[in-house]
Parts: sequence; structure tokens; C-alpha cells
Amino acid sequence: MEYRKLGSTGTSVSALCFGTWRFGKRTGDVLETDREEAHALLDAAAERGINFLDTANVYGDPDGTSETWIGEWLEDRDREDYVLASKVYFPFDGQGEAGPNDSGLGRKHIRAQIEGTLDRLGTDYLDLYYIHRFDEATPIAETLSTLDVLVRKGKVNHLGASTMAAWQLTKALWESDVHDWERFEVTQPMFHAAGEGVADYLDLCADQGLAVCPYSPLAGGFLTGKYERADPDDPTQVEAPDGSRGSFDDVFGDYYASERGWRVLDAVRETADEEDATPAQVALRWLMDREECTCVPIVGARTVEQLDENAGAADVSLDDGQHGRITDARAEDGER
Repeated sequence: MEYRKLGSTGTSVSALCFGTWRFGKRTGDVLETDREEAHALLDAAAERGINFLDTANVYGDPDGTSETWIGEWLEDRDREDYVLASKVYFPFDGQGEAGPNDSGLGRKHIRAQIEGTLDRLGTDYLDLYYIHRFDEATPIAETLSTLDVLVRKGKVNHLGASTMAAWQLTKALWESDVHDWERFEVTQPMFHAAGEGVADYLDLCADQGLAVCPYSPLAGGFLTGKYERADPDDPTQVEAPDGSRGSFDDVFGDYYASERGWRVLDAVRETADEEDATPAQVALRWLMDREECTCVPIVGARTVEQLDENAGAADVSLDDGQHGRITDARAEDGER
């Protein structure tokens, strides 16, 4: 496994981050990952050198399940061997009916949620604390000053921002700079080879030395290569194997499949054949090799076999021509 500095911080992380949003998650009547499976996946991640774990206070059913299972797993391990990231914003349903201050990024909610997160994880501090969304109803100064105190008290090492526009991130960075508060050092956008470009966002991250940890780096499984186009006139129509996300998610095609996506998938498949790799490994490697900023994709897995495949991206090497092939497939629509 490769390791790299997390943006401008002194913290070293594996080149892939393991995302735990499926831990305890229910899709209809199906429990996607139970406790035993979660611990087996965490074991597998650790054995493959992945030291960077991503969760959130609202992951699992009920909320907090993912953090609890990670905390239980850590009891028999050295906490200092791992870089733990969690998030705050959404209402937390573990305390009964949500009240008017039980969501968002106000001081009251953040202070309450960090304590619950630390307790469930069984740790005194987080390495990285994301705001899960931008809160337009709360002054950004209140949010940032509250997070700054958490860093100064040693409850959080670094701050991150998930899912926000470039102008919102710019506003937050400016506010931190003006007041000498801890700033966001890591971002978590949706970014994958088949999707719409986030060029302005990535340029901002590069200019400010921020790390980028993309979620859904395989486009919900689209870039694993297991889907086929079902209609030459409609790119959103896919043939999906039984049990795959596309077989039960009614909006999968609308969300991930596009003319651009199919072009990129063809380029990814061609490159995978050349490198004796899988499409998933090539798609992840394309992200890991981004030159403008540190890019650490967040990978999820239902099985140890899937995690093995994803971790194998660290062993794949792409040359400039192969990178360019995938980038050019995106660029036909003006993306990069």
C-alpha cells in the first residue's frame, strides 16, 4: 500500500480510504453489512495496509451503528495506527424525536455530536472531522469558530468539508484566514471518471493545498464494468446483474450512466485489458494519480473479495497515454 500526506497536513494516510457507510445500513428489508461482516472488512482493510477509515454519525440503522462497530473493532487494536474521519450535520435519530437544534452546523449541535461520536468510537479525538453539508441557515463564522475550539481542545486534529460548491468552500477558507481559525484541509466531493467535471473545485483545492477524498469513485459500481448498455439510443438504460445496485436502484441509470460515462467505461476497459487489471482498479488509479492535488478515493465494499480488488489499485501503474485516453473520453464534453 502507498501512503501520502493528507493535503498540507503532517498526517500520512493510505492511498485509499475505506468507507463504512454500508455498516448497519438497511436497503428495504436487506441489511447491507452486519456487524460480523463489518469487522471482517475492517480486518481485511488493515491487513492490506489501509489505515484511513471514513464514517459519519448518521451511518447505520439506527444512526451511530457504523461508529459503534468501528469502536468495538478498535478495542483490540492500537488507536494510533489509524486515521479516523467522521462527520456532522444531519439530524441524529438515536436520541428520539429530533428537536429544533438537533441538526445543522450550529454550535449547540456540533458540540453535542462530537461527544457522541467520540464515545461510540471509543477514542479521545478524531483525526478528521467533516461538515457533512454546508449549512446555509447558520453563519459560517459560528460553525468555523466552534470547530476551531474542538481542534484547540485536542478533540479534533484536522477539519474537512464534504459536498459543497466551490464558492462555499472559498467563503469558508477566507473566513478561517481572516480570523486565524483552523481551516478545512480536506474535501469530500462526489468525483469519478465517468461523471461531470469538477474542474473549478479541483483547481481551488490545488491552489489551497487541500486533499480531495472523492466518494462514489466507481460511480456506484458503474465503473466496475459489470453493467452493459441496454439501449443504443438511451444511455441511462443499463443491463444490470442480479443483486447489483443497478438491479434495484430505480435511479441508477439516470444518476451514473450517460454518453460520457459509456465512453469513459470503454476507455477504462481498454486500459484494464492492457494492464491485466480490472476496470475498478483502473478507475481508482486514475483518481489516485491526479497531479493537481492529493487524491485519496473512498472505497466501499460488501465483501472481502471486493475490498481486495479495490486495494489492488495500489499495484496498478498507468502511463501518460492511458491516463490521457480516459481523460480524453471525458473531454469530449468539455470535462477534465
